[in-house]
Amino acid sequence: MKISNLQLTVVGIPRHTGFVSKHVIVEIMTDEGITGIGEMSDFSHLPHYSLDVADLTAVLKNILIGKNPFDLSLINKELLSNFPETMFYYEKGNFIRNGIDAALHDLCAKSLNISVADLIGGRLQEKIKVCYPIFRHRFMEEVEENLEVVRQRFKQGFDVFRLYVGKNLDADEAFLDAVQSEFGSKVTIKSLDFSHLLDWKQAWQAVKRLSAYRFQMVESPAVQNDFEGLAHFRMKVDHPVSEHVWSFRQQYEMIKHDSVDIFNISPIFIGGITSARKAAAAAEVAGKGCLLGTTQELSIGTAAMAHLGSSLTNLTYTSDPTGPELYVADIVQNPVKYENGYLIVPGRDVPGLGMQLDWEKIEQYKVPNLSWGNVSVHQLQDRTAQTKA
Repeated sequence: MKISNLQLTVVGIPRHTGFVSKHVIVEIMTDEGITGIGEMSDFSHLPHYSLDVADLTAVLKNILIGKNPFDLSLINKELLSNFPETMFYYEKGNFIRNGIDAALHDLCAKSLNISVADLIGGRLQEKIKVCYPIFRHRFMEEVEENLEVVRQRFKQGFDVFRLYVGKNLDADEAFLDAVQSEFGSKVTIKSLDFSHLLDWKQAWQAVKRLSAYRFQMVESPAVQNDFEGLAHFRMKVDHPVSEHVWSFRQQYEMIKHDSVDIFNISPIFIGGITSARKAAAAAEVAGKGCLLGTTQELSIGTAAMAHLGSSLTNLTYTSDPTGPELYVADIVQNPVKYENGYLIVPGRDVPGLGMQLDWEKIEQYKVPNLSWGNVSVHQLQDRTAQTKA
């Protein structure tokens, strides 16, 4: 079996906040008539530049056409040469490699008539505990808005939440106090996520202030790649510390400096299922736990994470992939399912990732390119369309 063609389709899907996230649907075709699908998820991030999709398509065709899709290691090596790691959290080359790698896994599993989870080693679990994100407060009036999000999502079965913090600590504290007062132990705050907005000393001061409230861990409490600062922070707080993995050099440095307790691993940030499995194995060797991170994918990207997570032996913490719940629509016929706060791993009865494209939805949300126009920095950081000053 040989790869015969590749197609990239850009869609812009609004979130319930109003922010429009752009994703690239990947289709890899073969000479045997089997097509694998993947997702380059949520390109609408800083840094504030976009890619030329026609040029990207030509480059990827040059790499892929004629290859055996089962040559995953060889193809990933060539992809890494063309789209290298840069030690940056939102490196778009990682997004590109992730979409291609997911489509290759989907393709290979389909050709064997098995699920991706079975292709990469088998399932240890059929569902993964996840949390719902509460986006960062900039203004005090957003506290009640976010409290209402908790109320509505709690009714749907989500009882664990992740809180982005660091821009308005008064609002963060008011929100935590309101949640604790209204829900008590029925709702868990998984983490305070600083997203590298503060240096480690500022984050430490913030955590000391917010420690009057219950939460399980602290995420990204230092500027990017400040491994020593992250280690200093970890030694000063009582809570476990988590950080994303966005390059193998960065993960090596975090292990070397003993900077974290938990590795936040997501295919989108490390460049695909293949790389995410390596990162999870490195974490296991280092004696660290893992959780599945997210950039808020659609169902294809989320399904890829579900298959990955189902096969990991050291997935020891509540994970983050609730992206499909954040959008007003999806581009597959059978979106991933959530039940009682768990992401359900697509079943063995449908091969590959278990997703089928919905071309009516794709045509509805299809856009010509990945550019953003006048989207502001705070919108890209906070994933909101609000225009408050």
